[in-house]
Formats: sequence, C-alpha cells, structure tokens
Amino acid sequence: MAKTQDLKPDTVLKNYWRNNEQFSDIFNAVLFEGKQIIKPEELEDVDTEESSMLEHRDYVESIKASRDNIKVSKKSQTHGVEFVMLGLEAQEHIHYAMPLRVMGYDYGTYKKQYDGNAKRYKKAEGMDEDEYLSRMKRTDKFMPVITITVYYGEKPWDGAVSLHGMLNIQEEMRQFVNDYKMLLVEARQDNLKLHNINNVDLFHMLKMVLDSSIPKNEAKENVIKYAREHDVDKAVIMTVAGATNCRIDYNALSRRGDVDMCTLFDEIARENEKKGRIEGKAEGKAEGEAKGIIEIGTEFGLSDNDILERLQSKLKVSIQKAQEYLEMFGKQTV
Repeated sequence: MAKTQDLKPDTVLKNYWRNNEQFSDIFNAVLFEGKQIIKPEELEDVDTEESSMLEHRDYVESIKASRDNIKVSKKSQTHGVEFVMLGLEAQEHIHYAMPLRVMGYDYGTYKKQYDGNAKRYKKAEGMDEDEYLSRMKRTDKFMPVITITVYYGEKPWDGAVSLHGMLNIQEEMRQFVNDYKMLLVEARQDNLKLHNINNVDLFHMLKMVLDSSIPKNEAKENVIKYAREHDVDKAVIMTVAGATNCRIDYNALSRRGDVDMCTLFDEIARENEKKGRIEGKAEGKAEGEAKGIIEIGTEFGLSDNDILERLQSKLKVSIQKAQEYLEMFGKQTV
C-alpha cells in the first residue's frame, strides 16, 4: 500500500454524508435547530443523477446535473406516509452563482418526478383535455425538495445566498421577481446544534483547521490535541483531511487504532506547499497568455467586450477573472 493516498474532497464528503445518522443530524441542526424531527431510519438513498430536457418551440436543451447526496425521508403519518427529498451539496470554494446552481438541482429533481409521473398517461382515458395535455392530473402531487449547501472554505462566504442577490434589480420591482433562497452552512463557523458525535467532532476540527486568525502551527496543535482528547473516529479524520484537500497517512491508520495526527499534519503542510508552487506556476502561465490575448486584441482595435469573450474562451475562465486580466494588462497595452 502506498504511504499516502489522495482524498478528493468530493469523494470523501459524499462517503461521509451517506451515513444516515450523520445526514439526518445535520438536517435537523439546519432546519429545526437540533430538534430530532428527521429520523435516520426513515431515510433512503436516491439516485444522485438529475438529467432533464428543456423543450422549447425551436429547440430542445439537455440539462445534466449530478448531486452530491440526496435521500428521501419517509415519515409515517396517521393517514399514510409523508415524503420529502433532502439534498446536500459540498462546496470547497465560493461559487458566486450557487443560488442558481441549487435552483437547477432542485428543478432537476422536480422535473425527474414530473417525467416519471407523465409516463403513466400515454392515453387520455380517465383524463380531461387539460390533464392529458399536461400529462398530469390536477390531483397529482410531487415530493418537496430541500437542499443544504455546506461550504468548507477558509474565506468567509461573500457570495449571494438567494437569486435576488445575483440580480441587478430595482427595489420597486423586487417584490414581483420570484426569489430562490439557498440554505448555506459555513463549516468554519461551527454554530450548529449537532447531536451526532462524529458531526460534532467534524465541525469542531474543521473550524480549527479553517481559522485564518491563528497561525497554522497553532491550529495544528489544537486539532491534534482535540483529536487525542476526544478519541476522534478515523472516518472523521479522513473527512477533515479530504475536505481541506490534504493527504493522510494510511499506514498510520493500519498500524494503530487511532490516527497519528502529527504525521497527518506534516503531510498536509508539505502538500499545501507543493500545491501552492504548482498553482503559482499555472497562474503565471495564464497571466502570460492573457497579456498576449489583450495585446493582440488592442492592436486590432477589438472592444473590451470582444477581448473579454476571447479571454473566457481561450483560457476557460470566468467573466470575473477575465475582467481582472483586462484591468491588469489593458492599460499597459494602450
């Protein structure tokens, strides 16, 4: 076995939240301030793939999205069973279009339910004209969807938390524009009323690791001390390492019942240093290419918008990054 192994954030977090006790606990903390409303035994896994087709008069657009984790909660009631779908998305970085992404995930879940329901109505028997055209009876109902986004980054979240936050909208028009809110959890704050001991340890340790107000060595010592004093589960240690994009010593795990935290954080320090060097080289190369694109565009009299489009297309960057490059190198080329 190799001494160290990469723990990709997406994979390790998906694995951690597959556990029904941990999954139900965070939803109870976010939705009900820790009250035990959602029971782990009521949860069942659902296919995370959400694919749908948007049909327009002149074209058909395919939308494909894959959720991180989604489960259905089946709560027994006096007159039947009540269903709700619960989705959890993990974010390593701030995403300034996250409300739109969440809205897309939720739409995909609803559209998948609608498509499955519509397949039952291939014939108009027992349906009126409007129901048949809708492929949905007026009595048909879908399961509601609730999505939580957990952000594991070090920087405070400064992006929008609702669709309105992404819009340039006049105040007098705001009430007429539908909003779509996202439920955001910042792991660095650790302010949830959690009951599951693994979740408690996970968020305590993440808060320590992500605390930018203290030196890294001090954060390392705090986490090591906490893990040893609280006999933290190995799955939690690996999730912390994965969520913070580090490596873990698997040999240490196999040799001992606990985790060699010193070894772990030595690996973290080395990997972060290596990652920083690689990212620095990549950024330097990108800046050089951006400067060349801007110089050529300016020479041929292209507008700023045309140059921004070329930067986005050639470098595969966001409009915000393209604007940064234009501000950085534009004045140098005129």
